Amino acid sequence: MVNWIWMGMIVFSVIYGAANGKMEQVAEAAFGGAQTGVTVCLGLISILVFWMGLMRIAEEAGLVRKLSLLMAPVVRKLFPDVPGDHPAMGYILSNMSANLLGLGNAATPMGIKAMQELQKLNPEPTVATPAMCTLLALNTASITLVPTTIIAIRMNFGAVHPADIVAPTLLATLISTGAAILADRWYRRRNKLPPAFKANRNTGSVNPGAAVSPPPASAGGG
Repeated sequence: MVNWIWMGMIVFSVIYGAANGKMEQVAEAAFGGAQTGVTVCLGLISILVFWMGLMRIAEEAGLVRKLSLLMAPVVRKLFPDVPGDHPAMGYILSNMSANLLGLGNAATPMGIKAMQELQKLNPEPTVATPAMCTLLALNTASITLVPTTIIAIRMNFGAVHPADIVAPTLLATLISTGAAILADRWYRRRNKLPPAFKANRNTGSVNPGAAVSPPPASAGGG
């Protein structure tokens, strides 16, 4: 659907430009946008590689695991219908850890894997489970300690103090995450868990050690 929307915008722009004799401006905008896109991407590479490398070092040093241990009790409360020893918990923790560091590109594959694992617990494959909705809300509104991508973009466009976005971003993401959790709790209470979801929660064994072990593939390599 998104592809069709973009295609429609492009076709409309070309037709509108041709009808008004502004094809030259349309061509200049197209090539200028392409050049800006490449420039921004190249500027992002350095800082993303730097932070992903730091996260890989943190993973090898056990810091990511310790962060996961700290977050595990909160994650269990946020996902009460997911067994504590299920692989989805590890991917959820890795996703949240990457989002905390502002590594959206690294968090995305972990979020996808978490969704795939949560789907295995889904008694109705065509309907999203409460846990899936919670993960989507948290991934979208995640607290961000270091907005690395935004800092890189600001550096690329010559901001005098590119890191001065840290405090406002932290405040904004704290508010957005709080709102997401409140909305999620409200919807969970309004739409009570179906019996099948309750059965999954009640029959799943809990193994805290397994719940906090991130998957081996690196949140920093995605």
